[in-house]
Amino acid sequence: MSRTFTSLDEVRAAIGEEIGPGPSLVVDQERINLFADATGDHQWIHVDPQRAKDGPFGAPIAHGYLTLSLIPLLGASLYTMDFGGARINYGANKVRFPSPVPVNSSLSATATITEVTESAAGTVLTVKYVVTAEGSPKPACVAETLVVVTP
Repeated sequence: MSRTFTSLDEVRAAIGEEIGPGPSLVVDQERINLFADATGDHQWIHVDPQRAKDGPFGAPIAHGYLTLSLIPLLGASLYTMDFGGARINYGANKVRFPSPVPVNSSLSATATITEVTESAAGTVLTVKYVVTAEGSPKPACVAETLVVVTP
């Protein structure tokens, strides 16, 4: 279920409210290989299906940073902000990868706005994302992100 915010007051009122989960996204071998090419991380547990079959996870797994990098895509289906200027990724306070993401996993996410503060650059939103792989008992990624909404 997508949520549209039309003001900072609406965002502030939603602090602590879990939004989602949103639609799922399948992480296939092609996406994993493209990420490996983009980052230079060609470790066999990601890009060699034959070798990975005999490895610790029984199949190739997505890079943790690939899972993290999908948060903007997964988050776009969770909420939009119809106010302010640009949205600028400012960083992350905490990122964890509690469980692997096997190839062809179906990922979905939830988002919870945990804090709204003001800075010289604009309004800083702290948002906790929990990305889960279908069928996994633990999240694939838990990340607290910081986004600046410019005036």
